[in-house]
Amino acid sequence: MSEGTMHRSAERDQHLHRGGRGRGGRGVRRFLVAAAALPVMLVAAGCSSDSGSGDDAAKESASPAAKESATASANEVKAAAYAKLPEACTMLPKKTLEDLVPEGAKDGKPINDGEPDVSGDCRWISLDNNGVKGSQYRWLSVSLLLLESDASRGPGDERARAQFEKKVSEAQAVEGAKGLKSESVTGTGDQATVVRYDLKKKEGTFKQQTVVVRAENVVITLDYNGAGLAGDKAPDADDLVKGAKAAAKEIVTAIGSANGQGGGSGSGSSASPSKEPSKKPAEDSSKEPSKSASPSASESKTKS
Repeated sequence: MSEGTMHRSAERDQHLHRGGRGRGGRGVRRFLVAAAALPVMLVAAGCSSDSGSGDDAAKESASPAAKESATASANEVKAAAYAKLPEACTMLPKKTLEDLVPEGAKDGKPINDGEPDVSGDCRWISLDNNGVKGSQYRWLSVSLLLLESDASRGPGDERARAQFEKKVSEAQAVEGAKGLKSESVTGTGDQATVVRYDLKKKEGTFKQQTVVVRAENVVITLDYNGAGLAGDKAPDADDLVKGAKAAAKEIVTAIGSANGQGGGSGSGSSASPSKEPSKKPAEDSSKEPSKSASPSASESKTKS
């Protein structure tokens, strides 16, 4: 190979080398530019994403307060109408007690240890003992239950409505009741029912009346029974019912009075059963019927 040929071959190789390097360099530069642009796109996308996340975060930061407000609204319940109860043993007028339990009008005694302004009860026992001519026996008890409004258990009047239904069902389920009748009572509280029946005991037949009343958020259970003992004539059940209804109405008035509504318990009409025990002094006041003479179902009632 001549020297000129060798020289041209060398120049050609150098030219090809430089040209190849130039094309390769441009390719590399294009790759680097594209690679550099990719992070910029990713950063832009990230900023856009962060902007959306910021809005969500703002919403989330505000949601606890909104949720708390919604919860507070949901937990609000209607305030109960009554907050106090009258004293059970002194809420009935003297005249009413003398009509219903003449020999025991002054001897009202609590049945259980009640909780002030939540529950209370009282019992009166009357025995007009006429010796060999027989005796008239009367038994009166009153139980009060106040149901407060509560966020977890509901408004007081709704809770009282449930208790009212429960008390009526209990009165209707007394074992041994004969001739049981139930009827609504108008003009007394918001709901009222009287349950009446006969209950036979070894001492005689007892005429039982149970009046259950709901006055707003208070439930009243009044039990009144009577019997003619030792051969005396049994009292008239209609007269006993009349007296029990009148007393229940007066108790509603007493509850309103205790809460600053209307007149006192003495303003109500007194109960006046046409047949009542004689008010003559007892010849032997130590003689009383055994505990079984009073309907056990009434004595054993407890507050819910």
